[in-house]
Amino acid sequence: MNKERLMKMVGAVRTGGNGTMHRKKKAVHKMATTDDKRLQSMLKRVGVNTIPAIEQVNIFKDDLVIQFLNPKVQASIAANTWVVSRTPQTKSMDPLTSLSFWL
Repeated sequence: MNKERLMKMVGAVRTGGNGTMHRKKKAVHKMATTDDKRLQSMLKRVGVNTIPAIEQVNIFKDDLVIQFLNPKVQASIAANTWVVSRTPQTKSMDPLTSLSFWL
């Protein structure tokens, strides 16, 4: 970068001091945890309970299998609500590879 361009960038975000310009653009930090907190509060309202010791969850959809390893499973039987949390893996369901799920 050349010096002129660098000084121009510094001038745009200069803060503090007597007689300096205010920052034109405010940095907005998005919190991903707010969505998770809202979801957890809604689940608490529904009355879900954590189900321990589940090693694997497979969800079959069309020709795909969505697989969760060591998921966090919460359920409310009365509300017919199941929540499976963790990072999923999506795999295709071929006749030869489908046997490996059960071994």
